[in-house]
Amino acid sequence: MNPRNNKLLIPARLKPGDKIGVVAPASPFDRKAFRQGIMALEQMGFAVHVPMGVFEKKRYLAGTDDERAGRINSLFRDKTVRGIICARGGYGSLRLLSLLDYKTIRKNPKVFVGFSDVTALLTAFYTRCGLVGFHGPMVTTLATATRAARKALYGAVASAGKLQLTSRRGVIIRAGRASGTVVGGNLTTVSHLLGTPFAPVLKKHVLILEEINEAPYRLDRMLTQMKLAGCFNGLAGLVLGTFKNCGNRKDVYEIAADIFRDGDFPILAGFSFGHVRGNPTVPIGVKATLDTDANLLSFHDAPTAAE
Repeated sequence: MNPRNNKLLIPARLKPGDKIGVVAPASPFDRKAFRQGIMALEQMGFAVHVPMGVFEKKRYLAGTDDERAGRINSLFRDKTVRGIICARGGYGSLRLLSLLDYKTIRKNPKVFVGFSDVTALLTAFYTRCGLVGFHGPMVTTLATATRAARKALYGAVASAGKLQLTSRRGVIIRAGRASGTVVGGNLTTVSHLLGTPFAPVLKKHVLILEEINEAPYRLDRMLTQMKLAGCFNGLAGLVLGTFKNCGNRKDVYEIAADIFRDGDFPILAGFSFGHVRGNPTVPIGVKATLDTDANLLSFHDAPTAAE
């Protein structure tokens, strides 16, 4: 799995009435969207716990590093909280990685949901603890999420089914079929983990990537840096999601084809995960098979377990 040889930790499946705690690990957020997102979670049947301090602000952060990390640690310790969802991404999760209590997290594995900047936390939980996480909608994005995205979130955290991810707009960059554990998320965040103790080992993994508001040359630069660092050696497969406001989609796919021209792993693009209303929930840390002919990423096991 990763150099720390952690046993994979499958979080307990959520049930109607379970309490979900909210954390704000990165930037402050819009309160109206937050309230609407809370209502969406309650409509799914969950009880929502909003800890004191979530609305704090410090410059471009939702409070100090110690405060934000402390709330995450506290929710993992709290036996009455069955799952955790992030309020928003933005920036700031990276600053918390050295402040988290990974021993407590290992002892209390829980559903943890977020995307974008929260990729840093999902990756750290996987590399340090072996914890399966969920790359999916956050509280503020649930406010405008499609019905399908809300249904996908509920299905990922509260059902026993094996998930499948497909796209009606799938684009094959390199054909093939391969299996590996799914990791990744936001490209900028993954690239900024390079050289840290929290960087994922991508060998034999299927990497998912998405991005927002980055010029094509910046995408090229991040991927090139990771390639030069050897990050993609032994990669099993690559799945590209939404690259919103990142230039022409065709250019993005051509950049990927060029960067990975020497590889032999399948690459499938055109998926909707990322900064879009239809953002589906993708388990991080679960093995899946990527099949470009079927336009499908199919997971081998359910991402949650019955207690």
